[in-house]
Amino acid sequence: MTQCPVSHGPVPLSGPRFQTDPVRLYREMRRDHGAVAPVVLPGDIPAWLILGYRELHQVTGDPVLFSRDSELWNQWDAIPDDWPLLPMIGRRQPSILYTVGERHTVRAAMISNALEAVDPFALKRYAEEFADDLIDRFCSTGRTDIIAEYAMLLPARVLAKLYGFSDEVGGPLVGALNDMIDGRERALAGQQHLGSAMFQLLVDKHAEPGDDVATRMLQDPGGFTDEEVAQDLMVMMAAGHQPTADWMGNSLRLMLTDDRFAASLSGGRHSVGEAMNEVLWEETPTQNVAGRWASRDTHLGGRHIRAGDLLLLGIAAANVDPQIRTDGSALTGGNNAFLSFGHGEHRCPFPAQETAEVIARTGIEVLLDRLPDVDLDVPADRLTRRPSPWLHGLTDLPVHFTPTPALGGQK
Repeated sequence: MTQCPVSHGPVPLSGPRFQTDPVRLYREMRRDHGAVAPVVLPGDIPAWLILGYRELHQVTGDPVLFSRDSELWNQWDAIPDDWPLLPMIGRRQPSILYTVGERHTVRAAMISNALEAVDPFALKRYAEEFADDLIDRFCSTGRTDIIAEYAMLLPARVLAKLYGFSDEVGGPLVGALNDMIDGRERALAGQQHLGSAMFQLLVDKHAEPGDDVATRMLQDPGGFTDEEVAQDLMVMMAAGHQPTADWMGNSLRLMLTDDRFAASLSGGRHSVGEAMNEVLWEETPTQNVAGRWASRDTHLGGRHIRAGDLLLLGIAAANVDPQIRTDGSALTGGNNAFLSFGHGEHRCPFPAQETAEVIARTGIEVLLDRLPDVDLDVPADRLTRRPSPWLHGLTDLPVHFTPTPALGGQK
């Protein structure tokens, strides 16, 4: 592997280029640093960003050498209590994200079982009902911002319903989730709000169990504490909401700007799935993930990795790695070798992946059914993305369409 020239220092994992042209940025980082690049997090905290597909596959496939145990991190002494990335890179948090070994296996099974028990027809129905309700709010106006008024609201509402929240409580969770995920000044406040809501949910489910994910997790024979269940529900909500919202937004942007998907706007359905699949390759909602920690000194991609070093999973960069995308072509048509849902024992559970896909696809299809002539309200080159190195999503997606009457709950 090519070693980093002395003149090329660590790359700040921040700035507008993650918003404006991340593909070019990752290409330049790969040119200057190879498959594993040195980066710095807020506060000049060092880490490694894995850019190579094979290297990312290796790290996620070896949970012993590259552990999810954040207690291994050799930088904890330099991390202040108000560090904005603490909700994403936690310490002593009893969630599945930082559980390793046999306990992780049992815990992952608990989550998968709770999600697998969701009635697929109920999931589809909830997604359709909430989608219709959201569209009713703007369908008579002829214009809307799909991101703010639709995509950013739908996944959280559906997930809150599945987990056991009432509609009144589930709606306001969206703001807290977005604050927590953005990793900026309101991140800790968002995490605290979400945590309080989850613990109250468990209190309610102890008193009155229901046919919901939270109740099934509480009743799991693994004997998990309320603290563990609450932490896992927070992880599931955060991981399920924003990436799904961005999956919807990125897919709709592609369909509204690329002639290959124009058939979907005339009632076709095959192109919806193709657009969603291409987005997972080219514009994956989750750009980078924190992370893994080296359990001992090792080498990766020509780099010397010290025990306790943090490695960030560069999913977006790996998906466009020229070593596996030699012709640079778009990969539609069902190629699912992308790393957008992770890999290895800490990958996104398959039932969670299925849930996200149902919500995103239903949201897109209902919108196209209700507003068949929807079109962009601004030139495509004016669309902007959030300046986040972690998630890749639009700040807005303004559209216009022929006004239609609200359904008002009647179909």
